[in-house]
Amino acid sequence: MNELSRSLRLELRQWRQFEALAEELHFGRAAARLHMTQPPLTQAIAGLETALGVRLFDRTQRSVRITPAGAALLPEVRELLARAQALPELARAAAAGELGRLRLAFVSTVGFELLPRWVRAFREQWPQVSLELIEATGDVQLELLARGEVDAGFVLHSPGFVAPGLAQALIATEPLVVALPESHPLALAERPALHSLLAEPLVIFPRRILPSLFDAIFALYNAAGRVPQVSQEAIQMQTIVNLVSAGLGMAWVPPSVRQFQRPGVVYRSVAWPRGRAVPACETSLVWKADAMSPALAHFIEFAGAQAAGARPSRAHSRKAQ
Repeated sequence: MNELSRSLRLELRQWRQFEALAEELHFGRAAARLHMTQPPLTQAIAGLETALGVRLFDRTQRSVRITPAGAALLPEVRELLARAQALPELARAAAAGELGRLRLAFVSTVGFELLPRWVRAFREQWPQVSLELIEATGDVQLELLARGEVDAGFVLHSPGFVAPGLAQALIATEPLVVALPESHPLALAERPALHSLLAEPLVIFPRRILPSLFDAIFALYNAAGRVPQVSQEAIQMQTIVNLVSAGLGMAWVPPSVRQFQRPGVVYRSVAWPRGRAVPACETSLVWKADAMSPALAHFIEFAGAQAAGARPSRAHSRKAQ
């Protein structure tokens, strides 16, 4: 470290002394304001000027005047001291989760309705927590969480799925519905029969995106002695619905996708055979339990309360074994 660098390692105390003298323009009054005697203040100001290599005050036996350099410095010093004074409160707010940044990943189905509503409500409750939203498929979210590039994520999966190595809170469970081309004969039925749907070409996401839900859909066909006739794969639900509207096939989708009103597509609940369980999909919030921040803890509590339709309370969570 050179001599100039050492000389510029100034303390807040010196800047407070500069501010007091700049405002009082009198060494005696400034010293009294700082609860010190005049000689140490005179020495401190001289030391500050030496460290900066700039004259901050012109002195005579009868007056003290701030120089143009000192006047230019004064607003910056006031801002520095104000920010320094605020630091303890900022630290306490950050430790309490009232201040900070939260990086949330989400699948597209959450973005249709749930996420906008929750983001608005969370910002009203915790206005100083900055939310960074990242749309990503489930497989990408797991990679981002593993690398510490997001704090939590909303993922879609089949019932009973547990994210490996992550803590998890169930947000919603929905029965699957079908998206059909509006011109398709099955679209005329209010609740088309399952057996008639299983013969239709299928538009679906790749297995790597949602392996648990992909396997659940294929198990549905296998249980009926059918093999899905996959006509097209797509990553995003919006794209899947667009492909349905183009007549490439039907798709199994969460009911939240109904919010995506694509012309040429209708959504239908399915008439299930007696005794057959209706396949469902779940949305969960997942996070690394060993990377918990106060802001994330608040969001987990908030998400649990929102999912339960109640005031904030501890969210139910489960840890992967």
